[in-house]
Amino acid sequence: MAERILITGCNRGIGYELVQQLIEQRSPPKQIFATCRDPSSPQNKKLNDLAAKYPKVVVIKLETTDANSVKEAVKEVEKHLNGSGLNLLINNAGIMPDSTLESADSADFLNVYNTNVVGPFLLAKAFLPFLKKAAAENQWKPFSCSKSAIINVSTLLGSIEKTPESFCAFPMLSYRCSKAALNMLAQCQSVGYKKDGILCTALHPGWVQTDLGGPNAPLTVKQSVQGIVKVLGSLSEKHSGILMDWEGNVVPW
Repeated sequence: MAERILITGCNRGIGYELVQQLIEQRSPPKQIFATCRDPSSPQNKKLNDLAAKYPKVVVIKLETTDANSVKEAVKEVEKHLNGSGLNLLINNAGIMPDSTLESADSADFLNVYNTNVVGPFLLAKAFLPFLKKAAAENQWKPFSCSKSAIINVSTLLGSIEKTPESFCAFPMLSYRCSKAALNMLAQCQSVGYKKDGILCTALHPGWVQTDLGGPNAPLTVKQSVQGIVKVLGSLSEKHSGILMDWEGNVVPW
């Protein structure tokens, strides 16, 4: 697994569980930068407690859609990296409001797109120098998360080919469109950053029992993240620029 990792949206759900499972491995990463909008908020107590228990977990304040917040987060992470590169960026933060062909409007689309697409783009751009540094530090390694990688947490609902199978039950229009755009971003990044040795791909965590997925989802957060961690450890150059699920299966665009 990567030595130095940054994960967005870590105060709950998949983000928090990723931090917990990664840090509790027998050979955990050297540093995990766990970001959330407001570390001082009571809802982030679990994350702060985890960081207090494991000094390798560093909680970072970050609002991915705020350029100034991103700049401050970069400065803070750079201090902790102390000259090292960042091996793995996991863009996990996202929103999924109710949205249908009838109810969606421009405000809905722009808000969701800003969070689910622009945020991950700006974050990857901001941390690119550290990702490049990690790739250079590990130039002898093949493409992998232990070398340098950007993982965009996406969804099966962003698959254009699969839409007819689920649209009536789960319309979520603006969310679907934003994740389709995120998939394109991952593809563009995989092409653009290949020369730098950075693996870029999109990952569907499954339908999970989170605030977004709801209580009726078939997967627990723990099950999903166990699969995600296993997939992260198996990624190679052939996986760059595709959409995969938590079990390692390729999901069609």
